[in-house]
Amino acid sequence: MEFDFSKLLGRIIEKFGTRGAFATAMGMAESALSNRLSNKIHFDADEIYLACELLDIEPQDIPVYFFTLKVR
Repeated sequence: MEFDFSKLLGRIIEKFGTRGAFATAMGMAESALSNRLSNKIHFDADEIYLACELLDIEPQDIPVYFFTLKVR
């Protein structure tokens, strides 16, 4: 199952300017974030929680940012 993180990536750029700055704020390497955004590794619950805090994402919006399925 692959997720579409385009909305999440837009929010990251809007709030942090770069993926690298967001990865640093998340306490992970940029390559680790890249692996998550490319569906190689899944975000865990703690990472989703922290990302929502950093990006001002409301709990009811989590599915839109983290669980929208990629259309093939």
